[in-house]
Amino acid sequence: MTATLRVVLDQLCTATDPDLETAERELARALVRSAPPGCEVAAIVPSGDADAVTAAVPGLADVARMRLARRELAGAWQMGIAAGTAGGMIHAPSLLAPLVRHDRVHDGDQTVVTLWDLRAWERPETLSRASAMWQRGMLKRAERHADAVVVPTHATAEALGAIARLGQRIRVIPGAAPEGFAAPTDAVGRRRTLRVPEEAVVLDGAASRAELTAAVESLARAGIDAPLVVLGADPDAEAWIVDAATAAGLAPDRLHVRASLPDADRAAVLHTAAAYLAPAADSAFPWRLLEALALGVPAVAADSPVHREVLLDGGVLAEPAAFGDAVSALLDSADTRRRHAVLAADRGRAFSWHDAAERVWALHAEL
Repeated sequence: MTATLRVVLDQLCTATDPDLETAERELARALVRSAPPGCEVAAIVPSGDADAVTAAVPGLADVARMRLARRELAGAWQMGIAAGTAGGMIHAPSLLAPLVRHDRVHDGDQTVVTLWDLRAWERPETLSRASAMWQRGMLKRAERHADAVVVPTHATAEALGAIARLGQRIRVIPGAAPEGFAAPTDAVGRRRTLRVPEEAVVLDGAASRAELTAAVESLARAGIDAPLVVLGADPDAEAWIVDAATAAGLAPDRLHVRASLPDADRAAVLHTAAAYLAPAADSAFPWRLLEALALGVPAVAADSPVHREVLLDGGVLAEPAAFGDAVSALLDSADTRRRHAVLAADRGRAFSWHDAAERVWALHAEL
């Protein structure tokens, strides 16, 4: 008898979150590759182009297409309407899942959901009101009906435990950089098109205004000569980032603000970076930091529970207001930079989607 793990893959049909789309794709591919004997992987998707899912994840045993589009499906599942989807083993790489009453003990039905960040509780201002309310509502359903809730770090697990009554159902399974994340063969051309210089200090733009401002001001005070690239900034944030840098004394021609970029463009930018800086101190999984580590880029991250756990000894921890001194010490000599690059690459190898998939299979076997 074949056991089927059905994975909810909504982002591969209608992408609303690039990081979540990547996580869905990479986890599903790894689950297919690592399926134990007698097991297979199928997909549950909203109405739409199911061919896109089978192309993105080869080897799926089946693709069950719902009658509702993603937005309508999210609303129906929030209200507990799960006709045609409940039953069996269901794994959702997000909170989007048919969270309804089921019998795990007698029927073998189980539903597992995933939370990569707690923005709806920690930084609700970064989300639309509807999105924040939906996440909170789905977590309440998960409290009642989820057999497990997966989070990427123990720090996030602790924070989630203070928000929801989940007890021992919280499980930690980290994500990773995209499989094969590396500088593309046309990296030079991509950087020219993006007008991004080599040997730049890359600053993660997915942080609060206060965190980004403190980091930029610190770099200016320390007199860092390298150009500064703010990567993944909200388009609406570019103006105040430029104003903050100018007020801090950073020459305008040294600052380059870029919004979200595709994987290949990000790899091209990070490949020649002198250092990567992660100033956000919330409990969100640091996707860009994992990518920098995978490429062996020396890293400086805000001293936070998540970064202490993810970065470990692979980089430097500091407050954003001290990033300038940390970067100066890191780039003090070629030998120091090479040592930190080796440490970063070593730490990056600790994260893989293959390991994540094996832990997902083990979780469902345990349930």
